[in-house]
Amino acid sequence: MQKQQSLDATTATMERNHRRNVDLSVQWNRWLLKPIGVWPNSGKNSQLGKCFYWLMSVVCYGSISFEFVSCFMFLVLETEDNQDRIKLIGPMIFVVVSLIKYHLLVIHGGDIRECVECIEWDWRNTRYLEDRNAMVVYANYGKKLVTICTFFVYSSFAFYYLIRPVCTGKTVVEEENLTFIPMAFPFSKLIADVRRSPVNEIVYTVQVLTGILIHMITAAACSLAAAFAVHACGQMKVLMIWLEHLVAGRSDMSDVVDDRIASIVSQHVRILKFLALTEKALQQISFVEFLGCTINLCLVGYYIIVEWNQREIASLLTYVTILVSIGFNIFIFCYIGELVAEQCQKVGETTYMIEWHELSGNKKLCCTLIIAMSNSSIKFTAGNMVELSINTFSDVVKTSVAYLNMLRAVM
Repeated sequence: MQKQQSLDATTATMERNHRRNVDLSVQWNRWLLKPIGVWPNSGKNSQLGKCFYWLMSVVCYGSISFEFVSCFMFLVLETEDNQDRIKLIGPMIFVVVSLIKYHLLVIHGGDIRECVECIEWDWRNTRYLEDRNAMVVYANYGKKLVTICTFFVYSSFAFYYLIRPVCTGKTVVEEENLTFIPMAFPFSKLIADVRRSPVNEIVYTVQVLTGILIHMITAAACSLAAAFAVHACGQMKVLMIWLEHLVAGRSDMSDVVDDRIASIVSQHVRILKFLALTEKALQQISFVEFLGCTINLCLVGYYIIVEWNQREIASLLTYVTILVSIGFNIFIFCYIGELVAEQCQKVGETTYMIEWHELSGNKKLCCTLIIAMSNSSIKFTAGNMVELSINTFSDVVKTSVAYLNMLRAVM
């Protein structure tokens, strides 16, 4: 009886530790994806869960589409000044990009679920302390990346939707005896007159809630890429630890060299499959982010120049915050691509640096295969067209600055 209780207590402790470790890798992603109905394995098997996710999909698609349509109608039918048109194009592109990213997240829900299941499996089947410590280091690093990304994204939301309208103050139209809150997004009069209460307060609240959804989608896409890439790097670090113990072995490893080789090759293949699955799930999202950030970096840079000349401090700070947020988002995508590529190269370097010459017979050939696969392994791309790396980020900045100079020359 006591042995059974002790066994149950040990099992419960292991399960708690497992959940805590998994949460370390994906908790922020769960918090961001659950409210927008994209997080896998969360109540979809129950009727209530299915209804919730269906409702959230309708709300997200409907609210984002409505915000775009109202702004587009204002741009086409009510805006006459070219400067005002340009100032509306940037926010509209951001909304469209967010809608496309949300649709891609929904489409690739199965791939995201498989990635999360792989992460859970890796944590459950990694029991040696040295291996778990390596995974914890990378999981903490990924959590910091996701936290910083979310902070920058919602900083731009706070400035654009809350701080700037508050600093601007309520608009007064004495001729019509109207006082109203300026909208974050212009709203067409053909739909409703947002200058009058309570329409003004209702539309402003809807726009703020829609802004929360839009920025949650932006943060969720970036955080998924960071979490999956960093987990793959953690698994490659575990693989390198195993390689260092290939010749001499380790207490938790088999005494037979062939078994250790089989475990290492199996781990390497599993990592490559996870990277391929991550690439499949995120390459289209990365491409949309790549295009959207390139255009918006140019436009927001132009807005900053205009506001600087007009000495509008609140708007200037808002656009500077948005510029930093957009730049950091595309930097994260490029940085994790660089990080994964470097870690793959390190696997090959580690394989060469071990005491492989002490292996007998044809056992040395396994090292050749691992080195070859490490040098030709999967790289993250944007739409399978642009390799994500630090050089790509530099090209994005250069392209945005070039378009900015063209825009300044034209305007």
